Amino acid sequence: MMQSLAQEGLIGMLSHIVFIVITWQVIQALNFDELFRKNKVWEARILIVLITIAIGSTVSHFFLDFLKWSQQLIYLF
Repeated sequence: MMQSLAQEGLIGMLSHIVFIVITWQVIQALNFDELFRKNKVWEARILIVLITIAIGSTVSHFFLDFLKWSQQLIYLF
């Protein structure tokens, strides 16, 4: 029981990190220069980091939910 909870926790953390890194790589391909003022570089970087975390976490939650639901399908039959 405890080992199962630990495995779920580890999978959850790794999933979040992986999807945040993937999102970071994708966002780096976009050009945001026109959206921000010239002297607001620090604020722009913080916003990009927060957007990356929000998108990566959302995708990770979807992935983890989908994984959990697929494991629960055995109870259907």
